[in-house]
Amino acid sequence: MEDLLENLDEQDTDILEPVLNGVSVAILTILQDDDPEMKNKEGKEERQEGRKMEGKEGEMNGIPGKKCGVIILTAEELSNCRDIATMQLCANKLDKKDFFGKSDPFLVFYRSNEDGTFTICHKTEVIKNTLNPVWQPFTIPVRALCNGDYDRTVKVDVFDWDRDGSHDFIGEFTTSYRELSRGQNQFNVYEVTLLSFKVESEYTFVDFIRGGTQLNFTVAIDFTASNGNPSQPTSLHYMSPYQMNAYAMALKAVGEIIQDYDSDKLFPAYGFGAKLPPDGKISHGFPLNGDDVNPNCVGIEGVLESYFQSLRTVQLYGPTNFAPVINKVANCAAEITDGSQYFVLLMITDGVISDMVQTKEAVVNGSSLPLSIIIVGVGPAEFDAMEELDGDDVRVSSRGRLAERDIVQFVPFRDYIDRSGNQVLSMARLAKDVLAEIPDQLLSFMKSRGIEPRPAMSTPPMPELHPHM
Repeated sequence: MEDLLENLDEQDTDILEPVLNGVSVAILTILQDDDPEMKNKEGKEERQEGRKMEGKEGEMNGIPGKKCGVIILTAEELSNCRDIATMQLCANKLDKKDFFGKSDPFLVFYRSNEDGTFTICHKTEVIKNTLNPVWQPFTIPVRALCNGDYDRTVKVDVFDWDRDGSHDFIGEFTTSYRELSRGQNQFNVYEVTLLSFKVESEYTFVDFIRGGTQLNFTVAIDFTASNGNPSQPTSLHYMSPYQMNAYAMALKAVGEIIQDYDSDKLFPAYGFGAKLPPDGKISHGFPLNGDDVNPNCVGIEGVLESYFQSLRTVQLYGPTNFAPVINKVANCAAEITDGSQYFVLLMITDGVISDMVQTKEAVVNGSSLPLSIIIVGVGPAEFDAMEELDGDDVRVSSRGRLAERDIVQFVPFRDYIDRSGNQVLSMARLAKDVLAEIPDQLLSFMKSRGIEPRPAMSTPPMPELHPHM
């Protein structure tokens, strides 16, 4: 954990490893697709030479003797400004541009660059058929607006929207972040008025990790009979001596990354939907290690070992009930809401949820807690009902209550399986997508509770962890 904190970059805030410390590279190539010479050279070394970015004035060479066009790349070092600005504007008595109506106005904001050019940084929505529009409040990072230079020019154009894209220019004005923050509210003859302007500090996922926030990772695995007999190669739980099954791959892919954010590496691991020895009682939350008092497994390898041991001792049965495990983790999350810990539940399943009503209620209740739920679907089943829990488009609701925030991420594992059979690549793809929403979900909880990250320390003391479930 200490090494991790020391190596984190300020701007690595979007998703967890493996992209947390990654670098993206863009390659631009200008080709003339009807050039027979290029078609003949495709895939050859000569073509690669034509793609090189030369050192002279950033010029990109194309095909010798062919002028394919020019792309100019400009770069500017980003400031460390973390503020975000929220503003709302309106206008009065704008020019009438439409023959059969009034105008459909919208605003375009431009950031001025170091070379005097302008770059679009925001567009408002279009307000139809009015000369007195009131645009919705919008939020923009101060870095995007002026790159932290409070006196840098910000240009705003006013347009009348046209369906064919030939928007009519109404007017423009210039201002700056400093002028906006001081409350300048009227801009030239176009009667554009600033109704409100506020600035807040924008904290990142990395800020909270550096401040000592721990991710408590819990695993829940589907032991229902629909997975097939674990001793048969057709089973999703098949324990092959040569390769991992889908459950083990999903668990290892996500767990090996997220374990770096949990200092004690002790992970509660549960199974659901099985009959347990000796009396055959059905359980929807049994500890994989067989210890009801201490369900923790040491590291992801410990979880895998307990998972394989459970396959040898329990009877796969059913139904597929999610709510009991979700409520179990939510109860622990409810005890620590000060931002020192955040809980992540990974559920791996092969089928449709049997207790959808109860699961929705558990998700809605958990949405107010420091909790995220990752659901990975394995096997060929249709998982359409699962999408209902992933509130990206429509927020989950139960008994007339909407979830306070989106806490569920669902993905079908089959979408990430490499066609060549490369398990490492399949696991990397899965981990990247299922973990992508965790930072934003963590930040949404912290923001909703007004929690700020603790000061970062070079050798941060680890907070005393809440006893695992």
